[in-house]
Amino acid sequence: MIRELKTLLVVAKEGTFAAAGNKIGLTQAAVSAQMQRLEQELGLKLFDKVGRSAELNSTGRQILDQAKDIIDRYNSLGTSTETTVNALTLKIGAISSAQRHALPHILQQYFQSQPNVRIKILPGVSINLVDQVDSSELSLAVTIMPPFPLHADLIWRPLVSEPYVCVTPKDWDCLDWREALITKPFIRYDRTSFGGRQVDRFLQRAAVDVDEKCEADELEALIGLVAAGAGVALIPKAFDFSPWQSSITELPLGKQTFFREVGLVYPRSQQHNTAIAELIQTIEDYYQDLD
Repeated sequence: MIRELKTLLVVAKEGTFAAAGNKIGLTQAAVSAQMQRLEQELGLKLFDKVGRSAELNSTGRQILDQAKDIIDRYNSLGTSTETTVNALTLKIGAISSAQRHALPHILQQYFQSQPNVRIKILPGVSINLVDQVDSSELSLAVTIMPPFPLHADLIWRPLVSEPYVCVTPKDWDCLDWREALITKPFIRYDRTSFGGRQVDRFLQRAAVDVDEKCEADELEALIGLVAAGAGVALIPKAFDFSPWQSSITELPLGKQTFFREVGLVYPRSQQHNTAIAELIQTIEDYYQDLD
């Protein structure tokens, strides 16, 4: 039933079964089937027919509030009550580069001012993290800027702009990025991710055909593959490359440089929550200090 309750929240937010389906990757028929199962399990009629559409009735709106509470409790399962009697737990999401390189410093600072707050960090690709913030499963997330407008009840705060570079194995001696991409095997940044879509658009603009050998989402995995001599890659300079400097060469893209925008996304309703506001400020301060 949890799945159906989560879908109910999306239906209420998006307004129609079709819009909800587009949001969560289901057909209108699948959403309708879930809502029918929910009504059958509850023994209640949640929707009224209005023309060719279905709208939540008064019972449905009442169930909606209860569904939010049930999902919040479901998401907190496994949390020890003994250690959290006086603690607030925040669930936050972060792309891998932020999770590994920024969050340790950010949270060390944050816990000094908020010792009673517990943080649960959930990894993920940006599109999933944005959806989890939108569905209230996460309080906030550090993600790549989506290529589409966010809902009005979500806030986007930019943190850093990271330039893409072409990286090659050190001993390949490529003269420039175009030669490297055309003549050498290509390691692709996962095309389903926001960053991978940027790479795709760049290759199309530059009219470059690549010999793709591998695809990965983790930036460190991409760099590791390049350092091992598996191919060349287009990646954002999301962190210090020094551990690989002896094994890779960075080829700047010059006037064709494009950027990955990393930022914070969180619900507008959460901005006045003291613990979350403090975390947002700590994250922003960390990235400002990097400039």
